Amino acid sequence: MTEQLPSGSKVLVTGATGFTGSVLVRKLVEQNLKVVAIARLTSNLAPFKGMPIQWLQGDVFDPELIDKATEGVNYIFHMVTPFRDPKLKDEGYRQVHVISTQLLAKAALKQPDFKRFVHVSTIGVHSHIEHPPADENYRMKPGDIYQETKMEGELWIREFAKKEGLSLAVVRPAGIYGPGDKRLLKIFQMVSRRWVPVVGDGSNLYHFIHVDDLTDFFLVAAMHPQAEQEVFICGSPGDMTFKRMVDLIGECYQVDPKLIQIPATPLFAIGDLCEFICKPLGIQPPIYRRRIAFYTKDRSFNTTKMRNMLGFKTAHSDEAGLQETAQWYVDRGWVSLKKS
Repeated sequence: MTEQLPSGSKVLVTGATGFTGSVLVRKLVEQNLKVVAIARLTSNLAPFKGMPIQWLQGDVFDPELIDKATEGVNYIFHMVTPFRDPKLKDEGYRQVHVISTQLLAKAALKQPDFKRFVHVSTIGVHSHIEHPPADENYRMKPGDIYQETKMEGELWIREFAKKEGLSLAVVRPAGIYGPGDKRLLKIFQMVSRRWVPVVGDGSNLYHFIHVDDLTDFFLVAAMHPQAEQEVFICGSPGDMTFKRMVDLIGECYQVDPKLIQIPATPLFAIGDLCEFICKPLGIQPPIYRRRIAFYTKDRSFNTTKMRNMLGFKTAHSDEAGLQETAQWYVDRGWVSLKKS
């Protein structure tokens, strides 16, 4: 059951037009709350037409926009993240992940009836888990500028909140999926065609969270007294191997997918070379290190803290969620199934 925020609450959401943000915003609107959302000037607001949302378009690291957006708010859900644009300089990631966090936190303190800041980080700050599963206290070892600035933003606001008395809960989501997701779409498409390139042997571990469960947890984290100043990894009860994921999707599409194994070492070298050449030219690399790492790093977590401390249980099993997502892609024409 979705947690209900207090009636009449004013809620600010950053990253509202993204996959996860759009799901959260719809839940907040259904609760008849006063919803304020920050969106880029280039964002498509058409899917939200007719919804009672106060949109503020501009840069989330613009101090004037932040002051306007936070006026009178009770809750902030901060999940904005920049598009992985090859033209985006490192400072662009810092502006979105760090500067915006600092501006929002300081502005929240000025609001007399502010209740809680829910800061959305990422399990990516942990990178590869050497001895799975890991918990919230596992060492941080970010592998790229995205993860580095995510870590910087999280560590800053945790320190700031303790020092200044800002009510805070930090959430590190596992791999987010569900109807509407595009990040895993290519894998579903490859499975439907029965051939899936994989770096290594497909035994690497991956941890998921259904977008519906994640957004429900955001609301719990915003309300529960025990979430105060805590960090939570939000994920399914267990992990799965990449091969297991492929097999599950294959069952949904009634195909027997074959893994095409590719050695990791030369592919990483090619990925580094592509990024070295393409990034200065503002071109999207055909292969890049972070995507290769998806197939090689273990991401496995102990997610009992959110259950034991806050009593939160996920409603979607990975098996049922992947099946739901697989069918959603077919219904939308994103995946086409060929007859045998």
